[in-house]
Amino acid sequence: MATISSPGIGSGLDIQSIVSQLVALEKAPLTQLKTQATSLQTKLSTMGTIKSQVSALGDAAAKLSKASGWDPVKATSSNPSAIGVTVKAGAPATSITMEVQNLAKAQSTASAAVTAGTAMGTGSMTIELGQWSGSSFTAGSGTPVTIDIDAGQDSLSSIASKINDSNAGVSATVLRDASGERLLVRSKATGEENAFRITVADDDGDDTDAAGLSRLAFSVGNANGMSRSQNAENAQATINGVPVTSASNTLSGTLTGMTIQLSQETTAPVTIDVTNDTEAIRSNVKAFVDAYNTLNSTLTSALRYDEATKTAGPLQGDATTVGLQNALRGMMRSVSASTPYSRLSDVGIELKSGGKLEINATKMDAALDNLDDLKALFTSTSSDPTATGFGWKIKNFAEGLIDADGTVSNKTDALKASIKRNSLDQDRVNDKAARTEKRLLAQYNAMDAAVGSLNGLSAFVSQQIILWNKS
Repeated sequence: MATISSPGIGSGLDIQSIVSQLVALEKAPLTQLKTQATSLQTKLSTMGTIKSQVSALGDAAAKLSKASGWDPVKATSSNPSAIGVTVKAGAPATSITMEVQNLAKAQSTASAAVTAGTAMGTGSMTIELGQWSGSSFTAGSGTPVTIDIDAGQDSLSSIASKINDSNAGVSATVLRDASGERLLVRSKATGEENAFRITVADDDGDDTDAAGLSRLAFSVGNANGMSRSQNAENAQATINGVPVTSASNTLSGTLTGMTIQLSQETTAPVTIDVTNDTEAIRSNVKAFVDAYNTLNSTLTSALRYDEATKTAGPLQGDATTVGLQNALRGMMRSVSASTPYSRLSDVGIELKSGGKLEINATKMDAALDNLDDLKALFTSTSSDPTATGFGWKIKNFAEGLIDADGTVSNKTDALKASIKRNSLDQDRVNDKAARTEKRLLAQYNAMDAAVGSLNGLSAFVSQQIILWNKS
C-alpha cells in the first residue's frame, strides 16, 4: 500500500489540524503548570531576598552584641599639622598635652663634587648600621654589607645603583649641579641607632686619602671622605610634661590605643583629646534598626493582599513567612536581663504600626549619656536565652533561621523541590503529548491511505461501468 506523504490527501480531511487540536488538549495542563512555575520562582526569589536580609540583620545585631560595637572613640589634636593622632576602638577616654622639641631624623652624607662620569676607583666599600657617639661608632646587630667597585667602570651613578640594590639599610642618589656630581647617602630609618658608617678597601693602598674610593668613605673625623649633612637623631617630646624619646616620628606604643604622628616641632603645648564617638555608636544602632525595617518591609509586602488591585503578595497566606514576621515583631517587644534598660523602647527604639521600628531621638540621646547601661541592653547575657541582650538575641535568632536546617533554609529547599517537581510534570505532559501526536498521525495516515485506495478503486469501477455501457 502506498504511503501518504501529506496527511489528508487521500481522504480530503484536514488531518494536521485535527491532530493539533487533539494534542493541544493533551497539553492543556501545561498552562496551569507554567503559571504555577512562575509563582514558585517568584516565591523562591522572595525567599532569597528574605534570607539575605535576615543575614544582614544578624550581622548588624552581632556588631552590637560585642563590646567593640560600643567602644568607638575619636581623637582630636589642637594642632594636627604638628601632631596628628589616630585611635583604636576601646582606647580609654583621656586628654593630654604634648610638645615636640625635636623630630626624629635620618643620617645623611654627601661626597665632594667630581666631574660627571668619573670612575671612582676600585676595591670595595662596607656599610654598617649602628650609632655614633662623638667620633666613636658602635655597630648594631645587623650584618655589614660589602659592595665591590670595579676599576674604570663604576661612576657615582653605578655605585648608587649598587648601594640601592644591596639592601644595606641606606638609600643613595646622585646630585648634579654646576660643580659636578655628588653621591648622597641617607639612612632608610630615622633615629640615633639607625646611623651608618662607610669604610672602604681602596686598591690604591690608602683607605683615607682624597683619591680613589677613599673619597666615598664616611667616618667622623675623616676629612677626605664624605661629609655628614644631617646627624641621626631621635624624636624628643613631652607628654603632660614627661619627656619621651623615639627613633621614629610615629609613636605607636607610647599611649594605649593611640598612634601619634609628629610632623613639626612645636612652640606651644598641643592638646589631644580622646572621647567616645557617640555618632559612630548611633550609626551602629541605626544600622540595626534599618536592617530590621528592610526585612519587615519585605515580609509585609510578600504577605499583603491589595484590595484595590485584587493582587496578592508572592507569599500571601504562607504560614512560614507569617510565623517569621510575628516572631520578629514579638522579639522587638521582648525584654532582656539588663537594668535599668530592659526593653528597646526604653532607649527610644520604638515599634510602630505595621511593625516598623523608629528611633526616638530624645530617648536615644539620653541613653547615649548612660553608655554602659545602653551597651548592657544589647550585650548582657543570661541563663535564659530569651532574656539575653538584644544583640545576642537577634544574632542567634537570625543565624538559626538561615542555618542549613533553619526555617528560611527549609522553606527555600521546599520551594526548590516544588520547582523541580513542576519541571518534571511539564516534561511528562510534553512527552505524553508527543507520543499522542505520533500515534494519531500514524492512525490518521493509515486511514488516509485506506480511503485513498478505496477512492482509487471506486474511480476504476466507475470508469469500467462507463465503458461497459458504451459497448
